[in-house]
Formats: sequence, structure tokens, C-alpha cells
Amino acid sequence: MTASPPHGNEVAGHGTALVCLPTYNERENLPSLVEELLDTAPVDVLIVDDNSPDGTGRVADLLQKKNPGRVFVLHRGKKLGLGTAYVEAFRFGLSRGYPLLFEMDADFSHQPRYIPELLRAAESNDLVLGSRYTQGGGTENWGLMRQALSRGGSLYTRSILHLPVKDPTTGFKCFRREVLDAIDLSTVTATGYAFQIELTWRAWKLGFRIKEVPIVFYERQGGRSKMSTGIIGEAVTSVWKMRFR
Repeated sequence: MTASPPHGNEVAGHGTALVCLPTYNERENLPSLVEELLDTAPVDVLIVDDNSPDGTGRVADLLQKKNPGRVFVLHRGKKLGLGTAYVEAFRFGLSRGYPLLFEMDADFSHQPRYIPELLRAAESNDLVLGSRYTQGGGTENWGLMRQALSRGGSLYTRSILHLPVKDPTTGFKCFRREVLDAIDLSTVTATGYAFQIELTWRAWKLGFRIKEVPIVFYERQGGRSKMSTGIIGEAVTSVWKMRFR
């Protein structure tokens, strides 16, 4: 892994929060997304690219050069999974003193316009979830099968783990640094989308305050979905491992 961050342990950039964006073949979406994020809220952006063959890493470097002090890039040698990308990003942000750290998709499924609302909710909560299934939330341009899979996965997770949130699989989150400090990131086992479930579940088990903020989740604007049967299978089995750990 290579990076070009500033030195020292103080906040790396100018924002009050760090938005972590794992990327793999997101060249089409990344420039517009980063520009909108920087215009929408006082946040910095960390791009974690897994050696995307479409040149996403080169685009990320150009964005860092264009926005010094607000955009940072971590390059990894190969595709290593969503969960490990977030762990690397969290360690980067924690070491530089960011009080708030976001998880967010890089394909515009998660809209930057919701960032200010999540920031406000984080003033009095430890973990804020951008929720599709709380009142006021929803999805756009999803087929019936996709809706059934997502809602079924949420119900399955909540039933097994007794997790008191309506959207435990959401990947749009804002953590106070205290939550991530309390979770031993080296012991997080999930690498795919089950990572989202594991961190929310562990935050809840540790007694942190969790708040759901309604969002509308949009189907990606460009590129290809990373969802696969392997990712789904990992989520199904990981929930039981969490339950009996």
C-alpha cells in the first residue's frame, strides 16, 4: 500500500470529518462525487483504490493534486475487499485526529446532500446510519428482486442479532472516533458487505448511541455493481458467527 498523506498526528486537512471512499473501477463517478462532497460540507475525502484497471487511481491522484489538504489517496496493490479498505481508511483518519469518519459508496448511490444532516445527528449520537428503511427513507430504480433481497437481508439480520435498527446493512454511516477507538479494528472479520453489519452490531453491543437518518438510495449512475453471490453468502454466514461469537 502506498499513500501520500501529510506528516504528524494532527488533522490532515481542513474538514471536521473524513469521508472514506473505497474505489474499484469508479473512474466515471469519482470526479463529480468528490467535487460535490467538497462543495456540500466541511469534510475532507480519502480515496482508497484497489489498483483499479480502469485508471481510477490516476483520477484519484489528479483530484488530490487539485484539492491539496482536502483530498487524500491510499493505493493498494490489488482488490482486497470492502471491509479491509475501510479499516485502512479508518486508521488513516484516526491517526490524524479526525473526530468524525464517514463510510460512503463511490457510485452516487449515497448522495452527498445527506452529509450535513448526518453531521448534525452526530452532534448527539455516536453512530449515525443513513437509513433506507426508516420513515422518510427509500430506494430509487430498484427492481422487485433487488428490493426483496435488501429488505429480506435486513429482516434476517435483525432477527438473528436482535439489532434495534431498521437498516443494518446500510453502507452510509458517520462514526464518532470514540466508536472506532473502542472497536478493535484488527479483530473485524468480515471483508465484504457483512462488514457493514459487523461494525453496527459491535457499536450497539458496546452501548454506543445509534441514530437512523432517512435517505433515498439511488441505483448507481455509472460503472458496474460489485454485488455477487459470494458477497451475499458471506453476509448470510457472518451473521450467525456474530451471534455466537
